[in-house]
Amino acid sequence: MNTAINAKRVLIPGLAAGLVLNVIDFASNMFVLGGRTQNDLLAVNPILWDALNRPGLIAVFVAIDFALGLLLVWLYAAIRPRFGPGPATAIRAGLAAWLLTTLMWSFFYLMGIYSGATFALSGLVALVNMLAAAWVGGKLYSEPE
Repeated sequence: MNTAINAKRVLIPGLAAGLVLNVIDFASNMFVLGGRTQNDLLAVNPILWDALNRPGLIAVFVAIDFALGLLLVWLYAAIRPRFGPGPATAIRAGLAAWLLTTLMWSFFYLMGIYSGATFALSGLVALVNMLAAAWVGGKLYSEPE
C-alpha cells in the first residue's frame, strides 16, 4: 500500500477548496461579519480597523485562503487511508481545520478585541466555510486505483 501523498493530486482540489474559502469569506465579511468586526475594532482602537484595510492586504487574505485550501485537502489525503474516502472523512478534516483555526483566532476574543458575539458568529461562519471547502476538496481528490 502506497502511503505517500501525491502533491499533484492535492493541487487542483486544494485550489478548489481555497476558492470556496475565499467566496464564503468574501460573502460573510461583506454581509455578516464586516460591520461587527468594524465596530469591535473601532471600539478597541481605530488604528486596528485602518490596519485591516491597508491596500494590498486583501491579496494576502486571498493567498492565505488558497494555502489553507491546499492544507485542508492535504489533511484529507493524509487521513483518508485510516477513515476511508468520502464525505465523512472530508468532514473530519474540515472539523480538525476549523478547530485549529478557531483556537488560533480565539486570542482576538481573549484579548478583548472581539466581543463574544462576534467571536461566536465568526466561529459559526468558519465552521460552515471549512466544512464546505473540505467537502469540495474531498469530492475532487482522488488516488490512483
